Amino acid sequence: MQAEANQPVYSEVPLQLFLFVDDRPKSQQEVQQVKSYLDKLQAEHRFELQVVNVGQKPYLAEHYKLVATPALVKVHPEPNQTLAGSNIIHELKTWWPRWLASVNNYSSLNELELQQEVENGHSTSSKSSIRSLALSTELIQLSDEIFRLKQEKEKLTEQLMFKDRVIGMLAHDLRNPLTAASIAIETLQSNYNVERGAFERLKPSLTANLFKQARTQVKTIDRMITDLLQVGRGNNSEFRIQPQRMELAKLFQEVFDELRDRITKKSLEVQKDIPKDLPAIYADPDRIRQVLINLLDNAIKYTPENGKLMISGLHRTTQKVQFSIGDSGPGIPEENRERIFENRFRLERDEDIDGYGIGLCLCQRIIRAHYGQIWVDESPIGGAWFHLILPVYPK
Repeated sequence: MQAEANQPVYSEVPLQLFLFVDDRPKSQQEVQQVKSYLDKLQAEHRFELQVVNVGQKPYLAEHYKLVATPALVKVHPEPNQTLAGSNIIHELKTWWPRWLASVNNYSSLNELELQQEVENGHSTSSKSSIRSLALSTELIQLSDEIFRLKQEKEKLTEQLMFKDRVIGMLAHDLRNPLTAASIAIETLQSNYNVERGAFERLKPSLTANLFKQARTQVKTIDRMITDLLQVGRGNNSEFRIQPQRMELAKLFQEVFDELRDRITKKSLEVQKDIPKDLPAIYADPDRIRQVLINLLDNAIKYTPENGKLMISGLHRTTQKVQFSIGDSGPGIPEENRERIFENRFRLERDEDIDGYGIGLCLCQRIIRAHYGQIWVDESPIGGAWFHLILPVYPK
């Protein structure tokens, strides 16, 4: 419906003010003085005033970024202006003529725009009307509530995504210990003579080693499942570690022995340079085992038959040890060397290779939890060259 030419388009008062107060006894006298002065002004000029207790509506104080009360805020016409502190009345006397001038300017411009709309045959625009202070308060509260809900949604979404990633990571890493445990148990079973109650064709030392390997892998699986349950119940987005004194070279040799059959099957040449005096590190053995298995598994996977593997250790400083695993595979393009640690990132050439692209993300999380570093560059034999740095065990 079109408005008539002489019809007032809005009935709201163009000058709108918030007076923010608190419950402190020492500010009551000052607040009362400001109110009395505003009452005198209201007898001569039309404006809308709403008194706001910051304790009851803190979102409004936050919205207007108040740092002190009492405070008088000019809400309309824009821009907002705040008078605060112990000299509000003096400041108001200075600014009051300017506020009235801004109201007159706003009204003149508003009436001109509306008159042009009427002359052009357009309906009056709702955007020219002035919101009441009560409505402004409700809109600010709703806006803050929407913002809070969005934050909650983002937080919950992040937690769900993290749990999905952890489930994927654990499912990926369960393969290696399950395979190793199965091989050990199947070997023991196939060489056990029920009638004689003894293992045939197996030396006692090999039998003991197979039992040890099976137990070790079962413990690893149990730890992974425990982590999965903890993540499912909790909201913590970080992996928990239990650092202790451990020999990195010895742990790597155990991992190497677990994957030796795959290395032999592909006829890979292995070059190892691990100093005998490599110091002990301060880390979680189970977690570091996961990292070493992932890195060595990838090195074997991407190295062609008759290729090479490089393993080296380095005592960088009195506080850090560096360990590196390299291969003669296709390597990682320089532009992807940082992205390769992202969750589920996979190179296009790797889409047909078994795996979920989440192992390296897990490795990075574990190393960072130890306040270490992990990165990749080109190896001396042409492929990928993964390095990790871990803290030395304090003496």
